[in-house]
Parts: sequence; structure tokens; C-alpha cells
Amino acid sequence: MSEAIQAVFENLRLELRRGCLILAVLAQLREEHYGYTLRKTLADHGIDIEESTLYPLLRRLETQGLLLSEWREHEKRNKRFYRLSPAGAATLEQLLVEWESINSSIHQVLSGNAVNIAKEA
Repeated sequence: MSEAIQAVFENLRLELRRGCLILAVLAQLREEHYGYTLRKTLADHGIDIEESTLYPLLRRLETQGLLLSEWREHEKRNKRFYRLSPAGAATLEQLLVEWESINSSIHQVLSGNAVNIAKEA
């Protein structure tokens, strides 16, 4: 594969991954986590995420009102714990519906069974 094609692939892969990471983070934060345990839980499910990606994402989701956080002492250290806000829980529900719809459609396209709605209209 040429370097140019590899670069295009890498950009598309990162784009695809970004949306999936948001969904995975929101889903995991139905239960409270601090950054390290969230990162470890995601990794245990096959989703590796760098700290340099996770923490800015958490700050952005909190700024958007989707997460709540608080500093607490845990194991003799102050740690910031994150969880979904009520708005975050509602948004996650909507995103999961959208995810299921997109996933179903992509599966149909990839398996060659997509229904051509334009032909039926």
C-alpha cells in the first residue's frame, strides 16, 4: 500500500474511532469511574485509549453537560470521578438508538442485502 493511501486509511480509521470512543466512554460512565479505572475498563473490552485522548474527551463531555465530576480522596490520593449527568444519560439513550440503526444498515450494505428504497418509491 502506498504511503498516500496508508495516510488516507489512517485518517479515516481515526475518524471512525472518534465517534466510537465517545459512545464507549458515555456507556461506561453509567457507573462512576475515575480516569485510570475508565481507561482500564475500556482496555479490558478491547478499546485502548491514550490518556492524551481520554482526558480532553472527558473535559469536553463535561463542558457539554453530559458528564458530572467531583474530586474525592481515594486510596489516599485525590482523584476526579466522572459519571453521566441526566442529560448525558438521555443523550446516550438517543446515541444507542442511532448506533443500532446505523449498525443494522451497515451490516445490510456489507452483506449485500441492502434494500434500495429509491427503487421501491
